[in-house]
Amino acid sequence: MKSDDIRAQLNSHLEYMREIGIEYAEIEDAGVVRKRSKAEDLEKLRRSYIEECNRCRLCEEGRANVVFGDGDPGAELVFVGEGPGAEEDRQGLPFVGRAGQKLNEIVSAMGLGRQDVYIANIVKCRPPSNRAPRPDEIRTCLPFLEHQIAIIQPKVVCALGTVAAQTLLQTTEAISRLRGRFHDYRGIPLMPTYHPAYLLRNYTPKTRREIWEDMKKIMDLLDLKQSQSI
Repeated sequence: MKSDDIRAQLNSHLEYMREIGIEYAEIEDAGVVRKRSKAEDLEKLRRSYIEECNRCRLCEEGRANVVFGDGDPGAELVFVGEGPGAEEDRQGLPFVGRAGQKLNEIVSAMGLGRQDVYIANIVKCRPPSNRAPRPDEIRTCLPFLEHQIAIIQPKVVCALGTVAAQTLLQTTEAISRLRGRFHDYRGIPLMPTYHPAYLLRNYTPKTRREIWEDMKKIMDLLDLKQSQSI
């Protein structure tokens, strides 16, 4: 990415953060030192713009909780899924149902814990009957995820499933063709892979191997030592 493009994106993000009341300090030595921590910035975003969100129909279709995100605000690895399910809606946390248990297994096999990564979704409210988010719902909610990622500044993003991968990469290409290699997301390497729920439905040697191959590429990028396989 060209330096002018990076500068334009940074200026746009800084302007947005100033609008919602988040201040930044001057540049010192290694880079920009913010007056507030990433955790505080994420909490400001959650409270100011998401906590009582009624921007799309999902707030009227049985939502119990807005599912903002969970994990380390300074994580090097961010996982992005599609949207909350029933258990996520009940607890207000992402990936805590059966698919979440499978994601926890994957993260553990990478030598990490859930507390070491950050987990979020394309939409932050549960679509009824776990249907796929509709295009207008995605358009409404996506800016909040984009700002979460901009605050966290991870070294890599892993898009879990078709909706997450196609949305972040702005493509209609199938997940089977997207996975297995890094793509660029605003200057951040992004690895698409199958959603953990897909593993629950198709737990075969082939699917396990493919997802683990994707995770090993992420581990290599983050210089993580392989501990086991899924």
